[in-house]
Amino acid sequence: MGRLVQNHSTNIEGLIKWLKRIAECQEVKTITPAVISKTNGKGEKLVLKVTIKTNEGFKLLARKGRLVQEVFLVTSLNEKEIKEVIQKTNPFSSRKKRGF
Repeated sequence: MGRLVQNHSTNIEGLIKWLKRIAECQEVKTITPAVISKTNGKGEKLVLKVTIKTNEGFKLLARKGRLVQEVFLVTSLNEKEIKEVIQKTNPFSSRKKRGF
């Protein structure tokens, strides 16, 4: 189980809860939310996606509304496995869709 480093007092709403779920994965060592900034885009739901590979793991971007926040993930997993972990721990994916 990894640890979640909380350096900043400000985080995107709902992000810490999601990151705590990801930290429960055995291969994840450390998760560090970093810089938060504003962007021109507009999204209703919180989205977390893998952007680049770093020396120790990956850099992720969390987006919600006009806010974007960098998240650094130290892990031994590859990009495909990280995407699967993100999808499994997504708080919005557990809701059932109507019609299909």
